[in-house]
Amino acid sequence: MQTARNTRYLSLFATFLKIGAFTFGGGYAMIPLIQEEVVKKKKWITDDDILEIIAIAESTPGPIAINAATFIGYRSAGFFGALLATAGVVLPSFAIIAVLSLVLRQFKELLMVRYAFFGIRAGVLALLLKALWSMYRKRKVIVCIH
Repeated sequence: MQTARNTRYLSLFATFLKIGAFTFGGGYAMIPLIQEEVVKKKKWITDDDILEIIAIAESTPGPIAINAATFIGYRSAGFFGALLATAGVVLPSFAIIAVLSLVLRQFKELLMVRYAFFGIRAGVLALLLKALWSMYRKRKVIVCIH
């Protein structure tokens, strides 16, 4: 029993660490990755739960990704699951921002650095549009069923 719980804790932390490490653009950009990992691959929650998480996370204070990680972690493994999922999603951003702030001070005027950030913005926009389209399609199906 204890081993299964520890495995779930480790899995929650690793999953949200990966989501936090490989997503640019904040919480809304993380939604497609969260959906892919926790709904389709891990099956910790359902597609309907994702819609509820977004609604709850938007109405509560704090970033949507942190609120979503906390909710999913708590739902999957209780208090410590929430703590580890939240730490996992926050840790990469914290570490990356700390390192980048030191590096970018020296290179902020380089044209290549500016272009890199323009490219990142375009990628984030694509992820947001994909998430919106996915939610729109899901909502459309729910309305048709009722």
